[in-house]
Amino acid sequence: MAAGGSYSIVEYFGGDDGYRCGYCKHENGNFSHGMWSHTMTVQDYQDLIDRGWRRSGKYVYKPIMNKTCCPQYTIRCHALNFHPSKTHKKTLKRVNKFLSKGEMPVERCDEGHEGEPMDSVHEEGVRPPPEDPLKIDHSEVQDIATSPDTDSTNSTAPTTPREDAAPASAEKTSSVTPKPGNGADPNRPQCRKAKDIRKERRLQKDQQKQQETVSSTPNPAPSKSQSNQPKSLEEFITESLPNDPLHRLEFKRFLCDSPLEAETAPDGPDVGYGSFHQQYWLDGRIVAVGVLDILPSCVSSVYLYYHPDFSSLSLGTYSALREIAFTRQLQQQSPKLAYYYLGFYVHSCPKMRYKGQYRPSDLLCPETYAWVPIERSIPRLEISAYSRLNENAQAGDALALKDLGRALVLHRRTVMPYAAYARKRKGLNDEKEVEQYASLVGQTCAERILLYRA
Repeated sequence: MAAGGSYSIVEYFGGDDGYRCGYCKHENGNFSHGMWSHTMTVQDYQDLIDRGWRRSGKYVYKPIMNKTCCPQYTIRCHALNFHPSKTHKKTLKRVNKFLSKGEMPVERCDEGHEGEPMDSVHEEGVRPPPEDPLKIDHSEVQDIATSPDTDSTNSTAPTTPREDAAPASAEKTSSVTPKPGNGADPNRPQCRKAKDIRKERRLQKDQQKQQETVSSTPNPAPSKSQSNQPKSLEEFITESLPNDPLHRLEFKRFLCDSPLEAETAPDGPDVGYGSFHQQYWLDGRIVAVGVLDILPSCVSSVYLYYHPDFSSLSLGTYSALREIAFTRQLQQQSPKLAYYYLGFYVHSCPKMRYKGQYRPSDLLCPETYAWVPIERSIPRLEISAYSRLNENAQAGDALALKDLGRALVLHRRTVMPYAAYARKRKGLNDEKEVEQYASLVGQTCAERILLYRA
């Protein structure tokens, strides 16, 4: 139950039938368990995604990892320790160049995953609920302790990095064709790699700046380059932006409709917890919207959609970097909120492997629900699409179901443990279904979330 006294309420739909896979397009190879969430507390959803569940709107589903054609592993990035890769830096520079000078990239550099930013791929493979879920009036839900007619039972979501294009030479190359057989001109200096030339130029610029600083300041403070400290993500985001750029990119954040209940906590972030739309406004025109869930331990990226006119700016990558920076900002207000969840990592689908570039990151073991560094996980996934990632053979599910009777159900607007419900409904054979549900959500969630029973 949430701090405000509200429950999460779900209807479970099982998951025995296969359906179309949004990754490999197999017509009936995708298998998952699903449930409809009428309402969900942020702590319950945090615990569910840490057991491999994920939401698409109000539908919450969990892939059957050892049966589905393309196993989907929950992936999280350590936001505080994140350092942008070369590809990420290029994306930030590309966007900043557009904002400052108005230069739109000609070619699309993120082809392969920008067409499906974050988790739009899994959306088309998510099985909808088999029937319209029942509407429940939450205000009429009663606890078993205050209900007069119940038994008195205690309840307790890949870019291939490319080398920078070599700069054009300062000197014009000669159009005269050299005579055959003469070889290289010994009187001319040896050709050097463009990479070495760029390095030398940067060094000369750094030395020049250092000399200018020394001449103007008696005791200059050490710069980032002098102290050999790598630039932070936030510095790359704002780098090279003038005070009066040609284009202005603004960000607006609003609460949006979702099963997650908006909550605030004394030790939580100022914006509170819940589902938000992060809007990207370019010169007063909305160009992209990211859907984010802010949870007790993480920011979970749900979805991103953007205007196709700006696809060459790699907005999928840019928004992810912005969201990591936002997670770092929230962590300063709420220390335990330290992770950025990117949805599912699908190693068997090459265009979804780009999520592994946001490092350091972990994958969730599908058997023990322990987090395993992606560097240790990939060798196992190269051998088999499905793998128990936890290397400890003795480890098990710490939150495995131990007492089905303590799982909470909602029956006739009354909250009761399953043991009391089973006594009231003698002869009803739904124990197998309830046990499957409770095993998937784990003992802790089973004792907090209300499973609707007709």
